[in-house]
Amino acid sequence: MNISLRQLKAFVLVATLGNFTRAAERLHITQAGLSVMMREIETQLGSRLFDRTTRSVTLTQAGHALLPVASAAVGQLDAVAGQIAAFGQVARKTLRIAATPLVSSHLMPEWFGAFASEHPDVDLRLVEAELAQVQALVEQGEADLGFGFFTKASHGIERTLLQSFRLMRVTAAGRRASRKTAKGGISWDELRDEKLISLPPDNPIQQLVETHLARIGRADEPRAVFRRFETLIGMAEAGLGAAIVPTFTLPACCARAVRWDVLTSPEVALGFHRIVKRGRAKPELWRQFTELAAGSLRRIDAMADEGAR
Repeated sequence: MNISLRQLKAFVLVATLGNFTRAAERLHITQAGLSVMMREIETQLGSRLFDRTTRSVTLTQAGHALLPVASAAVGQLDAVAGQIAAFGQVARKTLRIAATPLVSSHLMPEWFGAFASEHPDVDLRLVEAELAQVQALVEQGEADLGFGFFTKASHGIERTLLQSFRLMRVTAAGRRASRKTAKGGISWDELRDEKLISLPPDNPIQQLVETHLARIGRADEPRAVFRRFETLIGMAEAGLGAAIVPTFTLPACCARAVRWDVLTSPEVALGFHRIVKRGRAKPELWRQFTELAAGSLRRIDAMADEGAR
């Protein structure tokens, strides 16, 4: 038996109205088309459902038996369809974002504020987590978007490059300025005698830093280690040593009495990405939030040259 929901709805409407013409009008089909649908149901069930005269349409015994079942089925399916539509509406109006602590504390307030002013009906939710946890939240579907320096590809994740940031040296503001290169930064060679502080060895950004420190014979040496960028920059401000961080951290640097100098010869780029779960549909809200974030990130990297001090 292969009776469709459309056929059941048509049967219930005819039985309720007792009139094929009015039922056809409600369904926006011809009376002949409605009659064909009813004959198809009767053929599948092997029994006539209606007694028709020129003046009335009444249910047969078989029709009376089918009506409560058909009405319940149509009602339940309509109710579930409404719930599913509501779920989809909630999903479209909720944006769940996962980001690392520096992104969350220094960038998300600006991004959330700007986005909320344009989309007051959207429920913005933020989860602060370490980089690996951000990726896991997106992979598990617990966050819609993730933001950070995702250096390695993942089978379950789609990465979108939003901005490339450079590495820079951050030091206490009171120190004498170093000799500048032609590009306005300082060379890695000028770090040969610098007291350095760093992120943990397992941090992917620190690992990149170490590959370039190796060129001047200073890779993987003992030094004070701090897990978070904010702490590292604060320790540089306190004079404990020079920190090597991406220009991405400039919003945090601006809140401190520090100077920054972009590292050149070579100039090193790191990609800041937005990640989403592979295969998921990408609502328009995702694109709009991503464009807002990308514009902000471009302005931050430009600060490294405009406000170098």
